[in-house]
Amino acid sequence: MSDLDPLFSRLARSTFRSRFRLGDKERQYCWDKGPETIDRHAADFVEKRLAPAHPANDGKQTPMRGHPVFIAQHATATCCRGCLAKWHNIPQGVTLTAPQQNYIVSVIHHWLVLQMNA
Repeated sequence: MSDLDPLFSRLARSTFRSRFRLGDKERQYCWDKGPETIDRHAADFVEKRLAPAHPANDGKQTPMRGHPVFIAQHATATCCRGCLAKWHNIPQGVTLTAPQQNYIVSVIHHWLVLQMNA
């Protein structure tokens, strides 16, 4: 059992979160780039779009499509500080620590692995 299993069980019960899936284009992008590159992209997006205490356009900073990580962020409620607070108990209004950022990337990675193996 993974430490993330309870979270993913809750996410699966959310009608909104559970509707997200990787399309053929995003799946191929993941295959072409590989997990290390995708994880770097995720870490970069998290650092730039979520880590600041008060991110620009919070609640709207993550597009709904265009990159597998964006889709994963919506599916895992790691798309904005409000969702991070509600789903992951990561408080708003404070800069994310390195361990918090690593946790977010690991959640995104886990979802992408599940999708790629589905």
